Amino acid sequence: MAITKTRKEELLAQYDELIQNSRAIFLAEYSGMNVKRMNALRDKVYEADGTLHVTKNTLFKIALEKSDKKVPADFLEGQLATGFALKEAPSLAKVLVDFAKEEEKVTLRGGFLGNEFVSAQQVEALAKLPSLDQLRSQLIGIISAPARNVASVVASGVRQVVNVVDAYAKKEEGAAEAA
Repeated sequence: MAITKTRKEELLAQYDELIQNSRAIFLAEYSGMNVKRMNALRDKVYEADGTLHVTKNTLFKIALEKSDKKVPADFLEGQLATGFALKEAPSLAKVLVDFAKEEEKVTLRGGFLGNEFVSAQQVEALAKLPSLDQLRSQLIGIISAPARNVASVVASGVRQVVNVVDAYAKKEEGAAEAA
């Protein structure tokens, strides 16, 4: 069934907005997947701060080209689900890669990271990266380790001085009691 010109314009506007608000765009072929599994994928994508849409290839190609993304010739063929990373690209990539591993009817095609095209292998590599929160916690651990070591060394020095003074005080008490 053909869609109306008005609906095409609405879809094109929606694609334009999603492309502009996304840090990354990943495409996966999903032929033969049932609605229940597609909704499960949508839920996982949503949890990863993304959104998943079944896009019209021709209209989506127009939207991509309009946003200066170079689309390979046979990239937009077949039944495609498009994931838009609204926040972190690695978390969406991880969801799609993991889902493609457990669901044989889903095949990762690749996508765009910024304006650069990335292959399916590059998306898989991106999925292996830690999330931004994990990177932050690792960085804080690296930064705080030297400070912790300095504090430990200073505390150790203070402890030694206190032990020496305490030993001297006990020695003086013992000498005073003996006299």
